[in-house]
Amino acid sequence: MVEELVNKLIERNLTIATAESATGGMIASKIVDVANASKVLKVSFVTYSDDAKIKYLKVDEKTIEKYSVVSEEVAKEMALGLRGEANADVAISITGVAGPTSYSKDLPVGMICFGFSVLDNTITETKYFGNIGRNNVRKEATEYAIKRTLELLWVSQLKL
Repeated sequence: MVEELVNKLIERNLTIATAESATGGMIASKIVDVANASKVLKVSFVTYSDDAKIKYLKVDEKTIEKYSVVSEEVAKEMALGLRGEANADVAISITGVAGPTSYSKDLPVGMICFGFSVLDNTITETKYFGNIGRNNVRKEATEYAIKRTLELLWVSQLKL
């Protein structure tokens, strides 16, 4: 699936960037595993702390305070900030709770918020992968992000 993503980006002459918290760079790592990834991958930020999200991705501190760092609002600001900072056509952002525990009862283990900014379309989604183990949550979130980005690229192609 990730090879398909890289090839689709090359075919359409598009670039991609990632901003990852819960997945810790797994998406970028998967992209780099594919030959010719250097033609499409501009940058990847692992913004694990709130401060990093604010500093490098221009997430508003007030958004974090109001909605929590694990929220679609923060995921959206991460994706949009990333697109601006990286000057990329496609941006994927992830923030969530991989586990094994959560710091809030309102944020269950396995809750991951995604931001996808593809060309002029930015959407957010929340997925609950469950308490399946820290690395399994990270793996599932990575696979979902790649699959969803491919779907959004396909939809954006229909609009051209």
